[in-house]
Amino acid sequence: MENHQVQYGQKFIEFQLERKNVKNVNLNIKPDMSIIVSANSKVPIDFIYEFVKGKGAWISKHVKNFENVQPNKQSEREYVSGETFKYLGKQYRLRIQVTDKEDTVKYFRGFIYLYIKDANNYNRKAKLIEEWYREKAQKVFEKSLEKLYPLVQKYAIDKPSIDLRLMKVRWGSALVDSNTILLNSELIKAPKHCIDYVVLHELIHFKHNDHSDGFYNLLYSLMPDWEKRKAILDEEIVRDL
Repeated sequence: MENHQVQYGQKFIEFQLERKNVKNVNLNIKPDMSIIVSANSKVPIDFIYEFVKGKGAWISKHVKNFENVQPNKQSEREYVSGETFKYLGKQYRLRIQVTDKEDTVKYFRGFIYLYIKDANNYNRKAKLIEEWYREKAQKVFEKSLEKLYPLVQKYAIDKPSIDLRLMKVRWGSALVDSNTILLNSELIKAPKHCIDYVVLHELIHFKHNDHSDGFYNLLYSLMPDWEKRKAILDEEIVRDL
């Protein structure tokens, strides 16, 4: 199946396209809120995009219904000293430090230090860690793009910008129309060489906006060990999230 997306209002609808011997274009939303579209190989992709956009209101309604029936999970995080947090593929222990200065997060020597005025303020601690992750992610992803873009520049690919979003089922997405690579903010928990794989994967989509032989031939030529990097993401990182 191929990954696609269309813009609907201010949002993007991401879906998987399955080409099969069916008479009509069919759309199905799974309980995990992933969207599957099946269509005959003769149906033009532009027609499918318009079909999905035409279903935008219906999709939004049913995705919301699935969100409402998801089990309410209590966060396993307590944000207390001794808890472990993954960052760039390694585990760091959290240390809470009460301070009368500005609340902040730092990491060094195997520890993440959370300096906070009120050590009992759970929401504040959670927000500080989330903001720290996001700040680090933006910097690390930008550096990865700077390193990998020269590999594809000769293929007449314009340098895209980086944007972050928490995504349930994808590590990244190439937004061709806006020349943007959208990356899952959770990717910051993966090793750098795995982040590089995702960035390169999305960069190549600006030349091959599919998963055709041309796409994989270029990916293999630029990163021969990409499958090993992907396996670490799919097996080790996802398991720990």
